[in-house]
Amino acid sequence: MTGTVYLVGSGPGDPELLTVKARRLIETADVVLHDKLPGPELLESIPTKKREDVGKRAGGEWTPQEYTNRRLVELAEAGKTVVRLKGGDPFVFGRGGEEAEHLADHGIEFEYVPGVTSAIAGPGVAGIPVTHRDHASSVSFVTGHEDPTKDESAIDWAALADTGGTLVVLMGVGKLPMYTDALLSAGMDPATPTALIERATWPDQRIACGTLETIVEARDEAGIEPPAITVIGDVAATRDRVSAFLRNGVETETDGE
Repeated sequence: MTGTVYLVGSGPGDPELLTVKARRLIETADVVLHDKLPGPELLESIPTKKREDVGKRAGGEWTPQEYTNRRLVELAEAGKTVVRLKGGDPFVFGRGGEEAEHLADHGIEFEYVPGVTSAIAGPGVAGIPVTHRDHASSVSFVTGHEDPTKDESAIDWAALADTGGTLVVLMGVGKLPMYTDALLSAGMDPATPTALIERATWPDQRIACGTLETIVEARDEAGIEPPAITVIGDVAATRDRVSAFLRNGVETETDGE
């Protein structure tokens, strides 16, 4: 019999933020194909013999998506129960949609298991709500790392500069100078509060704060590296009022001027 593939979101990294269903599926699966983002504690809790690393990291190890797609089909056709474990939510810049289409094209049954998306959880653990009645009635989620085979970017940074809401950029550490410059050129206020949250909910979580104009300098001073979330908008300043009472601890923090 053909097996089933479960596209599972692991949340931002803290194992306690894993859903009950996700935990059950991980424990009962024959094979877990995981990326780099579920977090070290969670990955270490999965027996090595049933773990396969198919992750991607900027400037580091890289597993072609074609291999992952092929491996999912191979394992399912061999009758295995497969968990495709992803950081955050599989359908938020996690290529879950591509994998679902590939499975359907090959007649493989699959199930989507939502996870807590880092696009919301990352800012949240830093004391930054992505929406706030006093500051932002809308939020836009964009990727800072588009498919390199595209002829041109699908992101209209100029339009995003005019939304008046919160802008959350995932996978955008390396290209931070590019899109902050694009937003400044489009007329966004240089004093717009901006924050970077690295490894949100992980034991070595770090935060750098500044403005749209100073955040690149703050990033470099703090040594922020991927994976990290960028939050641009007035909501980022609310952290100043709550951080002293926030129990989500951070190891290193740099506040720009």
